[in-house]
Amino acid sequence: MHIERVPNRNSHPTVLLRESYRENGKVKKRTLGNLTGQPEETIEALRVVLKGGRMMPMTSALTIEASLPHGHVAAVAGVMKSLGLKRLLGTKQTRYRDLVLALIAQRVLQPASKLASHRLFNTTTLGQEFGVDDANKEELYKALDWLGAQQERIENRLVKQHLQDGSMVLFDLTSTYLEGRQCELAEYGYSRDHRPDKLQIEIGLLCDKEGRPLAVEVFPGHTGDPTTLTAQVNKLKARFGLKRVIVVGDRGMITQARIDEDIQPAGFSWITALRHSTIRSLAKADNWPSLFDARNFAEITSPDFPGERLMVCRNPFLAEDQGRSRRELLAIAEQGLETILQAVQEGSLRDCGQIGKRADRVLRKLKIARYFNLEIAPGRFIWSRKQAVIDQETALDGIYVVRTNLPEKEISSADTIRQYKSLAQVESAFRDLKSSLDIRPIFHFRADRIKAHVFLCMLAYMVEREMRIKLKTLLFTDEAPLLPDDPVMPREPSPNAKEKTGTRRSPTGHALQSFSTLLEQLATLTRNTVRAQWEPAAGKPFEMLANITPLQQEAFRLLSISP
Repeated sequence: MHIERVPNRNSHPTVLLRESYRENGKVKKRTLGNLTGQPEETIEALRVVLKGGRMMPMTSALTIEASLPHGHVAAVAGVMKSLGLKRLLGTKQTRYRDLVLALIAQRVLQPASKLASHRLFNTTTLGQEFGVDDANKEELYKALDWLGAQQERIENRLVKQHLQDGSMVLFDLTSTYLEGRQCELAEYGYSRDHRPDKLQIEIGLLCDKEGRPLAVEVFPGHTGDPTTLTAQVNKLKARFGLKRVIVVGDRGMITQARIDEDIQPAGFSWITALRHSTIRSLAKADNWPSLFDARNFAEITSPDFPGERLMVCRNPFLAEDQGRSRRELLAIAEQGLETILQAVQEGSLRDCGQIGKRADRVLRKLKIARYFNLEIAPGRFIWSRKQAVIDQETALDGIYVVRTNLPEKEISSADTIRQYKSLAQVESAFRDLKSSLDIRPIFHFRADRIKAHVFLCMLAYMVEREMRIKLKTLLFTDEAPLLPDDPVMPREPSPNAKEKTGTRRSPTGHALQSFSTLLEQLATLTRNTVRAQWEPAAGKPFEMLANITPLQQEAFRLLSISP
């Protein structure tokens, strides 16, 4: 038996169930039934049966044996490939290289300890994608050791790709705490994590002028900011072979001593800022308020800084904030001092030592003792403002001074200020390292492992940074903030950013995402291992992706990759 379609000139074909037979040696056909008008799936099912197939419900025809989140893995792996990360780590395929690549991807997707990472490899397609689904904990620690041994070579390649003589480099320092007390690098120091109770390490990050990370170094936790700069200058000169570099660093990093002893002897240039104490001294010698009649910055020179240009900047928004903060602190302090005065006048507080302690407690807590005169005697307490000091500091509200030895023909005043403000990109990198990439807390106790862990986090940040740039139209990010003519003023939101803020949607109509929620959305694209139950395909598993959503499709388009 078979199904035959008989065409009709002016209507749909007739569908007949027919049977072939022989009569007097000739093959003839007879019609057993007319299937015209039957649903197409019924006709097709009958055709399968007639050919020897077996009918079964669709739910039984295919068996999904495994389903793993895949889209977010494909996105990260694709960006790593576009960055050439595999070749950057090593031109030859090795087990350790594959493990390190997997650890970098895992750090972007779901930061975890090395102990947990090898278990997580098989909760997504990550283990399959990098060929490490059979990895164990010991292998991951050895892979981390391998990465530490390759750090210098990898950094050399990054610098060669992105820096040349005359390039500008950004350098900044942060700290992060550790768990445990066994590491030789762990020391108590100034904690930027606000955890003075924890031992910590210092991390110095070197970036190009776009904020791309190029090298990272770990220092003992009590290392002073200026001390770390010496190592960076030596690295740029000796290891990277750069003869001329413009080093951009903050006022705590690039001190006069570091300029005299490190930067200038190396033949490098600098862009940094002056400390507040130096600014106060300069302000006494010049009539600074008149500098800002026309705009918020002005270039001056000073005999105290021969061969340098000084850009005096006044940020009106910062000035307003500082003034308001001072007024609030003064009000709180005066309320506390009045309480002490009342106790003295009532006779409940007479001892000079006790009066002094209470007044000191009020002013030291608020860090504004310099604003007050105090007169203390037995049973007597008088306080008054040092108005001259307050007026002097008020006049400097919102003011900072950028310094450089670069001549004006190489960089204008406005661009010098902008380059100094670009240090915010390194600060942003530190925030990402500490938040989304979870560099802390660190559980390693060997110094070499801690250094390798920090380097691994830097490489993961390089990947995440690239992803954020490419996906920015889908994120709560301004793709192109407007650069104001006045370099002191903050960047203004672009028209696209204003529209995104109002509609909460991307230009292509998708709901805006944070980076983490976008990864979660991509993860819903699963890769499924499917086994067919019909002959002759029965027993042969194959892989297929779930249906891709419009948001996922747009994300992969922006990343220029295929899942």
